[in-house]
Amino acid sequence: MADIPSRGHRTPAVLLTIAGFDPSNGAGITADLQVFAAHGFFGTSAITALTVQSTQGVAAVHSVAPEVLRHTLDHLLCDLPPHGIKIGMLGSAENTLAICDFLHALSDIETCRNVPVILDPVLRSSSGTALFTLESRDVLTRELLPLVSWMTPNVSEMKEITGDDHAASNREQCLAILGRRFPNLQIIATGGDEEGHPTDSWRSLDGQVRDVQGNRINTKSTHGTGCAFSSALLCRLVQGMKPAEAIVAAKTYVEGALHHAPDVGHGTGPLGLLWPLQHC
Repeated sequence: MADIPSRGHRTPAVLLTIAGFDPSNGAGITADLQVFAAHGFFGTSAITALTVQSTQGVAAVHSVAPEVLRHTLDHLLCDLPPHGIKIGMLGSAENTLAICDFLHALSDIETCRNVPVILDPVLRSSSGTALFTLESRDVLTRELLPLVSWMTPNVSEMKEITGDDHAASNREQCLAILGRRFPNLQIIATGGDEEGHPTDSWRSLDGQVRDVQGNRINTKSTHGTGCAFSSALLCRLVQGMKPAEAIVAAKTYVEGALHHAPDVGHGTGPLGLLWPLQHC
């Protein structure tokens, strides 16, 4: 047998996803790990909740015990400190507090102090099932948002996070309110769930709001687009891209994943998240 030519050895950067488990492999932990792999990163994970779901919707959600979640995060940190963190479905208010404690501990470690942390606030499934309680939302806004550097809600999630502020009647007003509350948070309000061409609105740290245009892909395989975008954005930021180019690159990646989506399931199908590896 001929020797396999050496391609050299490079230790990949580690990215951590803290999210729920989707057994249909469309969103959550397994989707994030695919996005990390497609961008050349080594992925680790901590599960916040087990879901019973398929492409046809969510049947049940079972949150992981917060002590198990924190034990997992601490154990990973000792061996595989992350260069970036993606947070998705939180599972419960108790889990949200466990994640906050972990992020506080992370800030005490010099090599992890300035890693980007992106929150994709999963409040409802794509089929409309509520995945977050009012109590959990309050903990998210009071405790977690001051600790993360980016948030990528869709418009309906952003309005829900803004809460009962009567001034928050549209996207621009929600961005302004959240920007005042959390001046160190960059927010991208994704528009994929709206009609027409999807337009994302990015509020940067200087308070400016910039629209980022996208293309509508004609496919029923859209399950996990929010997960894919936020994870791809994290990858690009860790690669050293400036925010504006990282956002565009993440959107381009998701469009490619929509184009290469496998035709599986009888409902809203998953994306083809490994397409850069399969179509290079």
